Amino acid sequence: MDGMKRKNVARPREPEVGLPPLEPYEGGLEPDGDYDGLELVGLDLTGQDGAGARFLDCAVRDCGLDGARLTAARFLDSVLTGVRGVGTDLAGAQLRDVELVDARLGGVQLHGSVLERVWVRGGKIDYLNLRSAKLKDVVFEGCVLDEPDFGGAALERVEFRDCVVTRADFSGARLKDVDLRTVQRIEIARGVDALAGAVISTAQLLDLAPVFAAQLGVRVEDA
Repeated sequence: MDGMKRKNVARPREPEVGLPPLEPYEGGLEPDGDYDGLELVGLDLTGQDGAGARFLDCAVRDCGLDGARLTAARFLDSVLTGVRGVGTDLAGAQLRDVELVDARLGGVQLHGSVLERVWVRGGKIDYLNLRSAKLKDVVFEGCVLDEPDFGGAALERVEFRDCVVTRADFSGARLKDVDLRTVQRIEIARGVDALAGAVISTAQLLDLAPVFAAQLGVRVEDA
């Protein structure tokens, strides 16, 4: 029966990342830098400026990204594992065929960014800013998203799989084939009226009933 239901929801296409043999890289970030076939491991990139940089066929593992400036950067066919940081600025960035695994990020700026065939697995991201971003074929799996902001974003074929989403803001968002059915816990702080285009489970409907009632101005009282 579950399989029959799922046929009604277009599933995301997951990224196809096949990294070639990589060369170790121990340098820093540079504006408009070109990083091709490199492996960055355990680097402290705190506060560095890599605005407009391009990462192609790269692996970024266990690097510190506190306050790193990566505005309009492009991550293509790449894997980011165990990255951590607060205030990482990726505004206007492009992520295509990217895996983000076990990240520990806070206040990461991805507003106005474009994510296509991106898989976010594990980890915890607080205050994720995806305002006015475009997400297509994106999977959030087994991760914790605390106060994510999808305000004005466009989400198409996006699945939240076995994750926790708290105090989310969907104000003005546009959703198409967004699957929330296996979310372990979901809290909508704002924008519940923008959930048209999303699919939820019966249990989630009951959990969200007070939010829907408040949106409609319905008072719920027992006689």
